[in-house]
Amino acid sequence: MFVRKSSNSAGVVNYWCAREDSNLRPSIPQTDALSTELRARTAKKYTSRSQLCPRICAEYGINLVEGIRPASGGTGRIKRFPMALKILYVSVEVAPFAKVGGLADVAGSLPKALQTAGHDVRVYCPAYGCALGSAALGAKRVGTATIQMNPNWAEELRIFRGVNEGVPTILVGNADHFEWVHVSEDIYKHDRDSYLLFCKSVMAVCEELDWIPDVVHCNDWQAAFVPVFLRELGGNVWGHTSTVYSIHNLAYQGVFGPDTLDLAGLDESLFTSDKLEFFGNVNFLKSACKYADMVNTVSPNYANEIQTERYGCGLWGVMRDLQGLGKLRGILNGIDQETFDPTSDPEIAALYSVSDLSGKSTCKKAIQAELGLPVDPEIPMMSVISRLSDQKGFDLVARAAYGMLDLPMQFVVLAVGDQWAAGELRKLEHEWPANLRFIERFDAPLAQRIYAGSDLFLMASHFEPCGLGQLIAMRYGTVPVARNTGGLTNTVFDGVNGFMFEEANAKEMFDGIKRGVRAFEAGGAEWEKLILAGMRHDSSWTERAAEYVSMYDAACESRKVACVCQ
Repeated sequence: MFVRKSSNSAGVVNYWCAREDSNLRPSIPQTDALSTELRARTAKKYTSRSQLCPRICAEYGINLVEGIRPASGGTGRIKRFPMALKILYVSVEVAPFAKVGGLADVAGSLPKALQTAGHDVRVYCPAYGCALGSAALGAKRVGTATIQMNPNWAEELRIFRGVNEGVPTILVGNADHFEWVHVSEDIYKHDRDSYLLFCKSVMAVCEELDWIPDVVHCNDWQAAFVPVFLRELGGNVWGHTSTVYSIHNLAYQGVFGPDTLDLAGLDESLFTSDKLEFFGNVNFLKSACKYADMVNTVSPNYANEIQTERYGCGLWGVMRDLQGLGKLRGILNGIDQETFDPTSDPEIAALYSVSDLSGKSTCKKAIQAELGLPVDPEIPMMSVISRLSDQKGFDLVARAAYGMLDLPMQFVVLAVGDQWAAGELRKLEHEWPANLRFIERFDAPLAQRIYAGSDLFLMASHFEPCGLGQLIAMRYGTVPVARNTGGLTNTVFDGVNGFMFEEANAKEMFDGIKRGVRAFEAGGAEWEKLILAGMRHDSSWTERAAEYVSMYDAACESRKVACVCQ
């Protein structure tokens, strides 16, 4: 057997296995690292493809599947097979055991989709107390690793292993770092030092576990120094490991003083504008963009927006540079359609589907009763499930509140965050007890009941990298009212599966809400078409995961070129 490499029109790399009875040496291809390994080992001690290829492919994680024997005189059996990648997915929140926002949902579902596609995926996250206490995760301590941050600071971290819905998960922490967190709301109460320790632990822990990945995929600024440490301190062991960095929200960058370099044990020569320096400070997100082999955002439209001054958060020049180098991509987020499924969700009052929507009205009555609102199927219920912040448009909600609540509708908000916004919502709930419910906590089961029972879902974002709320809402047949920005532009289509408004101001938002309320009141076939279009929208990870694999392949090729040039 031998290995041949080819690419299809979409740029996806495939490897082919063929069996021949002749000697291997004359026809080994010379196009990639795998063929180089084949040639080297053949010269040493192997004489035929049938002996060599299964051994090499097993080491590279390739599953060989036998094809059909050709007719007599043919050249051999041909079978396409993908090159499996070893992927370490690094995130400081992972659903369902440590969840604050959309990153947790992505970290809990994308690795599963990559694993389904045949890759060896492991999630790497902090060992929060709430994670270690999760019976479903089943984390067990497997060792320790000493992390030498600088000459004056070394930290011993405990290493745990668990399995999250079939995906192996590595967790690290100690009593001072991460293990003290027992509720998700406390996840982001850590400081710069803890996140630097987390980032630097990746290499030591993987080496301790004797597992070096092909790709390290890091998310948000808390994990942004992983590419920096790999390139500056990884040496030959990590020289061939590529890095990918995902920007889930460019507004959160992690900017700290120049003493960050001393703390991290890095040389002060890196404090330059082309590496770690950013207006006299160290910018974690920018640093990852400078060091990673590939960078992506979580929707195609947001990838374009962050190259502009309006949405670039001071880094629009860096984003344009990445685009020019071919290193920036926009890959739309997906959702776990098994978790968010009205045909099987155990959290909701009644099941329903595109062929039978009757259960949705039961869900509405149940959530109205649960929240103490008047049980009335004829009045539309609009909901928001979100972080409380100006980014999410709660300033617009406050300005338009009296007009909104004067409409014949109910308004439900499940959110935690900014205390100014929380105070405004509490005051409005006191003034409009029959129209508004504000639940100030994180509650995933309640969120699913609200999704299922609502008629409309508001996303009034000033900017929105992707947005998962509209995807989940549509999955449950709840029609989004959304601003035309970021990933909302890529997923909500006016008059087809929702209602859009253009500018981030109270008037345009209010007009969009009125359009949604009127459509509900009109009812009939047109309203049902909106519901069904949302429920039929494909928000699964299947195609998105393939896009990530394509980006991983590009990152691996970039790393090969970098290694040759060094």
